[in-house]
Amino acid sequence: MGAEHDKSTSARSDKFDDAQGDESRQEKSDWIARPAHVAGSGTLDRLVDTARDYARAAASENTLKAYAKDWAHFARWCRMKGAEPLPPSPEMIGLYLADLAAPQGKAPALSVSTIERRLSGLAWNYAQRGFTFERKNRHIATVLAGIKRKHARPPVQKEAILAEDILAMVATLPYDLRGLRDRAILLNGYAGGMRRSEIVSLDVHKDDTPDSGGWIEIFDKGALLTLNAKTGWREVEIGRGSSDQTCPVQALEQWLHFAKIDCGPVFVGTSRDGKRASETRLNDKHVARLIKRTVLDAGIRSELSEKERLALFSGHSLRAGLASSAEVDERYVQKQLGHASAEMTRRYQRRRDRFRVNLTKAAGL
Repeated sequence: MGAEHDKSTSARSDKFDDAQGDESRQEKSDWIARPAHVAGSGTLDRLVDTARDYARAAASENTLKAYAKDWAHFARWCRMKGAEPLPPSPEMIGLYLADLAAPQGKAPALSVSTIERRLSGLAWNYAQRGFTFERKNRHIATVLAGIKRKHARPPVQKEAILAEDILAMVATLPYDLRGLRDRAILLNGYAGGMRRSEIVSLDVHKDDTPDSGGWIEIFDKGALLTLNAKTGWREVEIGRGSSDQTCPVQALEQWLHFAKIDCGPVFVGTSRDGKRASETRLNDKHVARLIKRTVLDAGIRSELSEKERLALFSGHSLRAGLASSAEVDERYVQKQLGHASAEMTRRYQRRRDRFRVNLTKAAGL
């Protein structure tokens, strides 16, 4: 019985897992299937495919890729230790977390936040495979609590791109088609406080494409962006700027006009010669690369080395920049960024008067 169980477990592991985290295998997996006691039919098989599509849409593409890598790493680690990843073993998972926090050899220790993300990836993968994953099991929970207590550090925040920075960055861009597109990305990403994934997921109209993450509406006074964001649907209002050269809405209108885009994805690639817009939606990594490139070209934080400057800025620098530069009531910034709490918004504010409300004096001291 034990040998048969081991053989069955190994077979299930081989079926579901692959050391390289092959995404195509994930897409073909039978995580979502019709009941075994129900006979197959064309209608049911089509519904199974539809259900699988919806299941994949439950998380973003980047999240699914991260979870696939998490599972591949854990499965490889288990096999190196002479174990199998299936069924879940709280004892092995606890040892895995300990190895991530204090690895032997040359492997770098992971941060607490990365370890927690790895654990979430394992939980997700086990759930898709029909296994119960008990994060509160003492072998997991107490080890993780100890890692947090011993290794937790304040989060490393990316540098905010302030108003003078974004103006210097867009000034480095040419006025060809590619430059018009990148100018619209930077200005609207900054004014809208958007994540890089939200920027590239926009369509011109509602329901233009199946992979749309929102759409735009342009009015006399500005643009209204409806986003299917990380925390749900929200509206982002981008008013017109004080000059045409720095106006996000003007930049968006110019890009759409000269790229001849009237439907589909807003931000797409361009031909090699930069004279024609393609129909292919940009990847969100383009936004990160654009920010880093223009930060260097504009000479921002030039007192630092190029490596240090590249490490300081990312796609989140646009959101932090809006939160730090917009001198308006905090609740308006919170709404624009789509935060559920003011405390989260304050994390993005790299510069603010922390002592504007003086509770010491208010308490009579």
